[in-house]
Amino acid sequence: MIKNKISKVIALGTIMVCSASVNAGAILDGIAESGELRACFDAGYMPFEMKSKNNSYIGFDVDLGKVMAKQMGVKYVPVNTAWDGIIPALITGKCDVIMAGMTVNAKRNMKVNFSDPYIVVGQSIIFNPKLEGKINSYKDLNNPKYTVASKLGTTGEVVVKRMLKKAKYNAFETETDAALEVINGKADAMVYDMPFMSIYAAQNSDKVGSILEPFTYEPLGWAVKQGDPDMINFLNNFLRQIKGDGTYDRIYNKWFNSDAWLKQIK
Repeated sequence: MIKNKISKVIALGTIMVCSASVNAGAILDGIAESGELRACFDAGYMPFEMKSKNNSYIGFDVDLGKVMAKQMGVKYVPVNTAWDGIIPALITGKCDVIMAGMTVNAKRNMKVNFSDPYIVVGQSIIFNPKLEGKINSYKDLNNPKYTVASKLGTTGEVVVKRMLKKAKYNAFETETDAALEVINGKADAMVYDMPFMSIYAAQNSDKVGSILEPFTYEPLGWAVKQGDPDMINFLNNFLRQIKGDGTYDRIYNKWFNSDAWLKQIK
């Protein structure tokens, strides 16, 4: 009797292992079958993903996606998606991976799986020039007399609500709209990711002041559906490879250590 029970347990375990192996690598299998790597992002986040003058998509994430697709032997397909719907788009199968400068955090990690961080950034500040000398740290903005802007559904919004609780907060659909609020004098400051803020401040140095040294630590990762360790394994090994062979540095320097690409965008 005991022997029969053991046999049943072993058999059941075998079935479970076989079932798991059938589902393993489902994302990679889907990419291979379709011949496409569909990458979700929200165009407008400089220099990660932007729309060029000829209506094509360019940026750091776009270039990394194109290299990934080339190494896979498939076509890179950009899927421009509103930020507040980007995780649902992934979960419902509208794209295979989110390559969109997404900060890895616990709340998001409950819905998606992340690769190892491919870049680390943090939150920076631009402010109305009239506040020059009055704003020397994010702590100075934590005051009811100040209005702070950021982009809806981003880490910037989370940081404002958590670290600047006393300030008034205005949320915007795009980072550009939030920045314009500062230039137009309707907000005193904006909190957002350092790469965008650095570029925007350089472009508008006569219209905004800035504190560009990040005051938070934020690793960015590529996101995929939960339950597919093979895809995470692929992404992490791809990242190691391009960092080891110089591809990553070449693409990074193009977008972060040069502003030649600015003439390509609207």
